[in-house]
Amino acid sequence: MSLYDYRESAKLASADTPFYAFIMAAMRKADDRNLVRLKMSFPEVWDELESRYHAPNGEIPGDEGYKF
Repeated sequence: MSLYDYRESAKLASADTPFYAFIMAAMRKADDRNLVRLKMSFPEVWDELESRYHAPNGEIPGDEGYKF
């Protein structure tokens, strides 16, 4: 990690973004080793990310206004 990473994390933390959105974003960008760690730590988040990734517009049954 670096000072740049630290400063970028401060920018992200100041955004009004939900925690699990950050986890999903980390999963999308993770290398193989870190993805395994994230999947083990947040299995429900991984399952939802994978489901939404393969669904049209990311919409899955149970979402308000689900049409597919």
